[in-house]
Formats: sequence, C-alpha cells, structure tokens
Amino acid sequence: MAQCPAFLPLTRSTRFAFFKPIPKFQQTRRQLSILDTVSTLTKPTRRGSQNSLPAAYYRGGTSRAIFFRREDLPSDQKQWAPIFLGAIGSPDPLFGRQLDGLGGGISSLSKICVVGKSTHPDADVDYTFAALGVRDDSVDYSSNCGNMSAAVGPFAVDANIVPTEVPTAGTEGVDTTVRIHNTNTGKMIHSTFRVVDGEAEAAGEFSIDGVGGTSSRIQLDFMDPAGSKTGKLFPTGNTTDGIAGVRATLIDAGNPCVFITADELGVDGTLSPEKIDANVDLKKRLEEIRCEAAVKMGIAKDVDNVPGSVPKIGFVSTPTESAKGNVVVRAMSVGQPHKAIPITVALAVAAAAKIPGTIVADNLARKDDSIFVISHAGGVLPVSAKFDSEGHLISASVYGSARRLMEGRVFWK
Repeated sequence: MAQCPAFLPLTRSTRFAFFKPIPKFQQTRRQLSILDTVSTLTKPTRRGSQNSLPAAYYRGGTSRAIFFRREDLPSDQKQWAPIFLGAIGSPDPLFGRQLDGLGGGISSLSKICVVGKSTHPDADVDYTFAALGVRDDSVDYSSNCGNMSAAVGPFAVDANIVPTEVPTAGTEGVDTTVRIHNTNTGKMIHSTFRVVDGEAEAAGEFSIDGVGGTSSRIQLDFMDPAGSKTGKLFPTGNTTDGIAGVRATLIDAGNPCVFITADELGVDGTLSPEKIDANVDLKKRLEEIRCEAAVKMGIAKDVDNVPGSVPKIGFVSTPTESAKGNVVVRAMSVGQPHKAIPITVALAVAAAAKIPGTIVADNLARKDDSIFVISHAGGVLPVSAKFDSEGHLISASVYGSARRLMEGRVFWK
C-alpha cells in the first residue's frame, strides 16, 4: 500500500520529494523544511474529530514551546487561542498536568512561539510569544520569553523562513545572526549561532545550568531593552519605591520586573522552588506586591486587571563567600517559582546591578568582577548589560542554547 507523503520515512530524499524548489537565492543544502512536507494548506486540516497544523517543538534555554510558522495559522489572531490551548493541553483545572497536550504542567513548559517573515525593516523575522495558563484558559501576549528567544533564530533557519549561507569548503558551518523583532515588546533581539548544512547546529560543548548535557552556544543580544512595556527603564523615575510595605526596585528591561529583598519577606534567599511553592503565604505576599507594583508602573489600571506574566517578580539576597555568583535571585513566573531564572528577569537584574541605589546593587557581592553572574535555583547564569556614557542601556546579552525536539503536525480537538 502506498504511504501518505506526510508519513514517509524522513530520509533526506523523501523529506523534500513533494514540493517545488525554493527560489535560488534562498537555497541551502537543506533545501526545504520538513514543515513544508506536512504543510499543503494554510488553514487547519481536520482528520476525524481532530484538527491539525504543521508545528515544531523546541527547547529554548530552560523552557520548551510549540512553534508555528505565521503563514500556517489563521490570518486573524483572535482565532489562535483555541489552537494554542488545545495543542498545549489547557485548561486542566482538576489535575494541572496538561496530559492531553504538549504542556508539562508548569509555566516554563506552557508556551507558544509564532515566527514569520518580518514586517520590520531592521529585522529578519517577527516573533510573537504566548504564555498559556495551565489550569485556566488564559493566552497572554503581554510579555516576551527570553529563554524561548534562544530557539527563535534556529527555528527560523530550520523552517526556511530566513535564507542562510552555505560554506564553499569544509563542513564546520558558518556563524549566522538572525535579527528578531519581538512583537510583544516591539524590541529587537540579535541571535547568533552556528549553522551546519543549512540547519542550526545542535551539538556542541556549551552547557547551561538547569539543562542536562551540552549543546551549541547561542548568543542573544537584546537591543535597547529598556522600556519594553512602559517606555522607561524606571517607570516611576525612582531606583526604589515603597510597595505594599516593602522597598522594591521597579525596572523595565527585557520585561517589567519587581525586585525585593528576601530579608524583607522574612525568608531564606536560597529557598528551593519546591519550598517556595509550598509556602502559600509567601506566594500570596509576592502576588500582592507584584499587583500593586503593576499599577504603580502603569501596566494595569488596578490590581484586578494585572496580566499574569508581567511584571515578573523576584527576591534577591547577597551570596555567601563560598557561593558562586554576584547576587542570588529567586524568581516567580505566572504565579509559580521558576526552576532557574527567566532570561528577561536576568537581563533586568544585570541592568539594575549597574545602577547604585537599586535593590540588586545594594545586595551584590564581588562588585568588581568583570563577568556578572546570577545565582539561581538551578545553578548560575552569566549575563551582561552595556550602558553608554549618558546612562542609556544599549544592550543586554546572555548565552543560551536550544534544540529542535520534534517537527510534524500537532493535533487538537
């Protein structure tokens, strides 16, 4: 019996067998993405009681997400929510495990990324991020995900959204920079990584805490990251403010963030995510502070209308002499303790660390270190922030990794 093209064995000959060649100026050794071999329609297709669309599944940093090409989704963004929720397995109010989808029951595994050709003159691709609720049906576009930003460039290359150079000799590949326009924040991200044989390189010797094994290194430069949602690095004009009875730094770099000290919360700054999650009073207090800060930052008109994903909140402390890192941070993401640290939170920490009077700067150890290192729940993360002579935040940079885990079709009911 003849096999359906979408289910032929994925050899290099069969994966390209059913479609017209791409224009010559875009040709790479790979020629076509496997997403092309499963995408003959721009609208969802139905098989039995289920719908399906071409998709890929990637790890980015310490998170995972389903990736869609913009061209494969309905043109009306209002129609995306049922697709995203069905594919990820939300809402799951009773069990909170998302077993009926590709989610993993925690915020760092309940994410969607949409990538398409750019509408911005200085970018190669547009990238839209959606944070999905686990127990509820929320689809939140109010912020970017820094961890998943690491996978956007590789996906753009793997899915043939951007052309890549092919080395004329040798097999070591070339370094490629993909300029990413994040539609959630309006900000630009430059992603630089190795491309081999027309695909993003996955193998390498680089490792990040929180992820097992090693991968190829990806450099992420977040350009002009200040004021991603509020228009200012310090939305209130102050390095610290009084919020709900505590001192807090309200800063917007990468994403709006709120930083307070572990001491003012009356907790150990090195609490594990499990202990934070078990401390109902602590989580309630953090959410109270976060919501009041959101109003003060101009993100919400009142505490009842604060987005789940911004501002982020974290508590900081000074490392012990034997500990690694310049500052200890425990961060929350969509109401849950993060098992490492959101990259956008790390960018904000690095920026705040360079400004005297912030909560972060007041809790630093080894202030003269040339490399700034954050100690988080899963290990450490080096990150940098660059200011010009006038105090403008030019960029914030971090190294990450990403890997394609699956590509094909994703189904939802």
